[in-house]
Amino acid sequence: QLQASGGGLVQAGGSLRLSCTASGPTFSSSHMGWFRQAAGKERELVAAISSGGRLSFSDSVKGRFTISRDNARNTVYLQMNSLKPEDTAVYYCAADQSPWLKVVQTKMFASWGQGTQVTVSS
Repeated sequence: QLQASGGGLVQAGGSLRLSCTASGPTFSSSHMGWFRQAAGKERELVAAISSGGRLSFSDSVKGRFTISRDNARNTVYLQMNSLKPEDTAVYYCAADQSPWLKVVQTKMFASWGQGTQVTVSS
């Protein structure tokens, strides 16, 4: 089970940090991802981190967002800086144990948390 938190309302240029805590013993062996879905748009994988710490970012957030994980706390973080109104969306965390290359290419994750709303005002 994945529990996301940290969303909220922030002004453009501001920062937010999302957290996603997993229950169960498989977190350290799972690849983790953060997706977002804006109203009327398709779901987008914005950042992913492998079980070994490899990173992947979408072009839309590269240089502004950072993903990290704390295996001792079963938690993955998404640090979002220089936020823009177009970052407004519901953000979801996800987990999968398939091979890393398959995960980042297919963007298919097996387990999902509930969403947390991020709203960036202009």
